[in-house]
Amino acid sequence: MNEDHYFSADPQAPFERTSIVARVWGHELSLATGSGVFARGRVDIGTSVLFRETEPPSSGRILDLGCGYGVIGLAIAVAAPATQVTGVDVNERAVLLARENAAALGVADRYAVFTPETAPETTYDEIWSNPPIRIGKPALHQLLLTWFAWLAPEGRAVMVVGKNLGADSLQRWLGEQGYPTRRLASAKGFRVLESRPAEA
Repeated sequence: MNEDHYFSADPQAPFERTSIVARVWGHELSLATGSGVFARGRVDIGTSVLFRETEPPSSGRILDLGCGYGVIGLAIAVAAPATQVTGVDVNERAVLLARENAAALGVADRYAVFTPETAPETTYDEIWSNPPIRIGKPALHQLLLTWFAWLAPEGRAVMVVGKNLGADSLQRWLGEQGYPTRRLASAKGFRVLESRPAEA
């Protein structure tokens, strides 16, 4: 694994910030991105599809899994004041940027971000993610099973995954693991998937 990749805990490339403006669910978000963090200087196309094909949750505890600089969780926090959002990322720069962005947007009281080792143990009503597919199938499967275990019995996970990166096989696999998964939308080569814990 290239240690400068966005899923490194501590990328070695010089840290340079780049500002962007994201328009999501009727809100304009000014965000700082940075080198060594996923989708520097832009909103990833998969994340854009996720936003375009969904509505934000209205309330509850939300997990932004693999949050990067925070765009998904922060968009939820801004659009839905009744939510409490937790961001998680292995990349220390991503955690720093997401915290800075939460403060700049005035939602730091409802958006907290952690590395996996420091994240609080709690139950989530929803998990939202553009997951790090390129970490490889075994690591991705372990990541999803670890965090999906924290879903409330009536909760759900919403993810965007590239079709050519195994979205359909992931959908089947999640069902086999006890998380029946349906396709909410398909656009620009991406699938938006919704998973729920199987009823006991």
